[in-house]
Amino acid sequence: MAAIDLAKVLDKAWADKGLAEILAAPVSALKGVSDRDGELLKEAFGVTTVADLADLKYVRWAQALAALDAAG
Repeated sequence: MAAIDLAKVLDKAWADKGLAEILAAPVSALKGVSDRDGELLKEAFGVTTVADLADLKYVRWAQALAALDAAG
């Protein structure tokens, strides 16, 4: 698995946190995800944390489709 530059994917306030703390963080901890986006994700899918978003079946399905396409 490729390394991830946390400074590129997390809001500044979260970039120095541990993985467990990041996974428990609100989705707005991800760079580019606003508090309002987080509210909408909660309303639509029940997502409240980064871990919830990662585990969302629609995200997993989209990733699987993209992987199939890349495998070509």
